[in-house]
Amino acid sequence: MSLVVIVLCLIIVFLIIYIGFILNQLNSINKQLHKRLSENTRQPLNVGLFNKTIIKLASNINHCLKLEEKRRLDSINEQKQFKELISNISHDLRTPLTSIKGYQQLLQNSDLDKEQLHNLQIAQKSTDELGNLIEHFFEYSYLITSNIKPNLEKINISNLIVECVLSYIAVLEEKNININMDEPPPIYVLGDKDMLIRIVDNLLNNCAKHSLGDIDIKIDYDKIPDSKNAKITFTNPISPNNDINIEKLFHRFYTADSTRNKSTGLGLSIVEFLVKQLNGDVGACLDKNAKLLSIYFEVPLFK
Repeated sequence: MSLVVIVLCLIIVFLIIYIGFILNQLNSINKQLHKRLSENTRQPLNVGLFNKTIIKLASNINHCLKLEEKRRLDSINEQKQFKELISNISHDLRTPLTSIKGYQQLLQNSDLDKEQLHNLQIAQKSTDELGNLIEHFFEYSYLITSNIKPNLEKINISNLIVECVLSYIAVLEEKNININMDEPPPIYVLGDKDMLIRIVDNLLNNCAKHSLGDIDIKIDYDKIPDSKNAKITFTNPISPNNDINIEKLFHRFYTADSTRNKSTGLGLSIVEFLVKQLNGDVGACLDKNAKLLSIYFEVPLFK
């Protein structure tokens, strides 16, 4: 009887030691995985030659990690090739477009009758629209593939918007559009200056294309200690026949009237992408009775 007890005790001790080794191996694998993730290393998992199942588990994990690394490298390579393709297409399109504009300028300086001058102006307008479409396409393609990180700094959003509006006055005057904007107090946000300029320029461009009258710009922020965002709203009158789907307004290539609208719909997609990069929010609302469209974006206040 005592022999049986001794054997059972030995078996229990062996099992405890065996389980301890198994747990030690699993703990080692866990630590190596944590190190690989936290330090972004590519070192494979190592285990002692103790248990075939643990060794097979580590081998399968290493195989999965290798496949994941291969996919990551393939993705980086594809992005690089895509950027090169975009760059090449950009050059191939911009070069003839520049030549076309040059020849149009020469024609404009020559002796043309009234009808010829009118036709030339139509051609110039179409060329400018094509140039804008190309720029929007390549800007959007670049943004979504470049993994750009914003350079966050303290920015006076009030001054930035005023500067953007002043640079756009000539374009708006051609369309007999005025900007209504109360002189705002200095409002400081945490953002990237270049991104904010792109956002405001794209919104001004969107208003200039689709507005049937003057544009209202409003800068709001809560005057309380725990307020987080500054809200900038662009409001403009639209056509009664303009059937806008607010839910799709920021979707790529969405236009309210694709039969008459020569826009790609990328401008607002670029706005949304950049605002999200700045940890902000973007949205729109439509007043169907007054036929007013309001597009706003919010960015964090500088604390």
